[in-house]
Amino acid sequence: MDDPRGLYDIVADDGFVPEGLPLVAALTGFTDAGGAVSQLGDYLLDSLQSSVVVEFDADILLDYRARRPVITFDQDHVSEYEPQTLRLHLVTDELGQRFLFLNGFEPDFQWERFAAAVIQLVDRFKVSTTTWVHAIPMPVPHTRPINVTVSGNRIELIDALSVWRPSTQAPANVLHLVEYRLQELGHPIAGFVLLVPHYLADTEYPATALVGVESISSATGLIFPTDRLREEGRVFASKIDEQVQSNAELARLVQTLEERHDAYMEGTSLRSPLTDVDGELPSADEIADELERFLAGNRPGDDSPEATGR
Repeated sequence: MDDPRGLYDIVADDGFVPEGLPLVAALTGFTDAGGAVSQLGDYLLDSLQSSVVVEFDADILLDYRARRPVITFDQDHVSEYEPQTLRLHLVTDELGQRFLFLNGFEPDFQWERFAAAVIQLVDRFKVSTTTWVHAIPMPVPHTRPINVTVSGNRIELIDALSVWRPSTQAPANVLHLVEYRLQELGHPIAGFVLLVPHYLADTEYPATALVGVESISSATGLIFPTDRLREEGRVFASKIDEQVQSNAELARLVQTLEERHDAYMEGTSLRSPLTDVDGELPSADEIADELERFLAGNRPGDDSPEATGR
């Protein structure tokens, strides 16, 4: 393996980053149900004071054919080019507490080298704890709180917050590899998997970003502004509820998910509603068909007042 130091440039001056800060990571890649990670990254960097500390080399780590940069074409010329970025930021929360935030694209290439680079940075800045967030679609209802599965070696967080604890195999995120390597070193690390209603997985669902923020707070003690996310979440949820209340078939499907969810949460002998494939479990397509008009107005890039709640 080539030297991991060749994957990144430290752009901050020596001494700019205090030692012993927590590290938070949120990378967009294989799956981002509800737009949780992308919303979380944008929200934290837009809402809080931040500076770039480390810039990773996209030309080495990114498959441009799979995730093409965006250009702006103005009548007869390209007026703007927006490259994909992967950066480590120094961020300050609402109480003046600082932390490191690794945000951007999930590397397509050189995972082992990237994981080694992150470990180099954890060692260089004497990082106290590492916390990361991602989101997956699950057959759960939007009418119940978004739950999480917690991984890592912080047993107190797993015991307190991890609702679903499967034994399974699944496609990896690069941060799974980082978690695995840091666990081997005995570094305190926690990964939060947000369990997002599968029929809302392709929307930008504000509640997912809110739960992501709250999960980070529970692991780090950092305090973040959440008023805007809460209001956007209320508007979004009310629009979904309107669709459900006006359609008896959709209401029945959601009720089925609610019953399975509630039975599982009550600790009954019923198998987990997240994995039970017996019976008539509503599919994502069934619910999505009923919500199509609503969802179409809430895809990323729709800036209409009806879609955004503004």
